[in-house]
Amino acid sequence: MTVGVREVSEIGRRVLAEVERAIVGKRALLEQILAAALAGGHVLLEDYPGLAKTLTAKSFAAALGLRFKRIQFTPDLLPGDITGGYVYDRAEGKFVLRRGPIFAHLVLADEINRASPKTQSALLEAMQELQVTLEGETLKLPEPFIVLATQNPIEYEGTFPLPEAQLDRFLVKLSVGYPSPQEEQEILRRRRERRTEEAQLQRVTDAEEFLAMRKSLEDVYVHPDIEGYIVELVHETRRDPRVAVGASPRGSLALLKLARARAALEGRDYVLPDDVKAFAVPALSHRLILEPDLWMKRRAAEEIVESLLERVPVPVIEDEGESP
Repeated sequence: MTVGVREVSEIGRRVLAEVERAIVGKRALLEQILAAALAGGHVLLEDYPGLAKTLTAKSFAAALGLRFKRIQFTPDLLPGDITGGYVYDRAEGKFVLRRGPIFAHLVLADEINRASPKTQSALLEAMQELQVTLEGETLKLPEPFIVLATQNPIEYEGTFPLPEAQLDRFLVKLSVGYPSPQEEQEILRRRRERRTEEAQLQRVTDAEEFLAMRKSLEDVYVHPDIEGYIVELVHETRRDPRVAVGASPRGSLALLKLARARAALEGRDYVLPDDVKAFAVPALSHRLILEPDLWMKRRAAEEIVESLLERVPVPVIEDEGESP
């Protein structure tokens, strides 16, 4: 199956419209999640309980036609609870494979920081390698494979914060935020009118077409000056005195992929500087290790990236609509 860059925008628009039947007033967030999934990455949502993080993941799975699984991370969760394993079947008289919940297209890792580092690593290894090894046998995960993980920013007792090297595996780190009073009243109205807890969403696309949409991003043109802009932004994170360790080249690649995805979703086959700027904070802030005096300041990393966006010159691209 082949999907053109222009078709990506139309399909993406219909997916977002369907998801918005369940999620009220979070269009910018939903666009970022869809762009990250389209770019082939995983998403970390850090926000307070009750802000529809789980509902967002389920809604995207329904609209995209993807198989969905939810894993509730707890301190006693074991790696085998995620990956599955071989169990003895008495009827068959042999060991048979029982696949774990990780064998799905979209996996919600709820409160990922509540599980032990060993269990976290089992998930993050699968995220990186897109495969699971059980008893010496390597099993490929289904494609597409997307992890949407959540963590609570206010409860730290009994949690195991993700190390920076593991945070780096997430393409973006996002927050949901509280709805406005008008949006919250709209949530109540919709719940009252549908007379049931969950909105029934329709499938807009499927796994095969979604993979074709991903492949079409390779046709989105990136001007060398925009590549230079991405590199300069990332290099500035390494030179900033407030940052102990800046973003790695994985951060540059993340910005490139996200900018291409945003361009395609907006119906363009070329990247603009605004595409890069739109994802600089969610793609880079979680990849920075700050100096100790900033560890306790909330949003410090985000503010640093925002200041770099103001400082780094934006390239002026001529004939932006013409790809070579």
